[in-house]
Amino acid sequence: VENKTSGALHEALLGKVAIANARLMYKAFLEIFEGQEFESLKAKGAVVQRPLFASTGTKNKALSDVLYVDQLIGRDTVNTMPPATLQAFLDHGAVKRTVDQSFGEDAAILKQCEDNGLQVEQLGQELKAKGLESFSESFQSLMTTIENVRSSSLA
Repeated sequence: VENKTSGALHEALLGKVAIANARLMYKAFLEIFEGQEFESLKAKGAVVQRPLFASTGTKNKALSDVLYVDQLIGRDTVNTMPPATLQAFLDHGAVKRTVDQSFGEDAAILKQCEDNGLQVEQLGQELKAKGLESFSESFQSLMTTIENVRSSSLA
């Protein structure tokens, strides 16, 4: 949540909006992959496409360094995190199912955003675009490195 919100609202939502959004995405995942329609596909060999929570390191030092890992643990999920976050989680994280425990609270958080003019959907689109750009840059860097190593080994 950007600082466009009032101080009190910003403080109340700090670290919660992304988690609420991810959890409600997980709820939609459950509705799809535990629904009747998917059961018939599963009987024909279809497999569950698991949700990915990517790069879940905490950037804001005012929040727990394992916040986004602790709050997104659940069945059929994948969570990628920076090495420092993994070490922090191994040190003081809590292994317990959390991703599907607060859907009502999560919906209320997103409603509070909407009621206060915060456009979570637009923010999500902007973050997705930045994330895709970052992943693309990392991929291109990897491919360049591989090509350089390959070229030097052929010389």
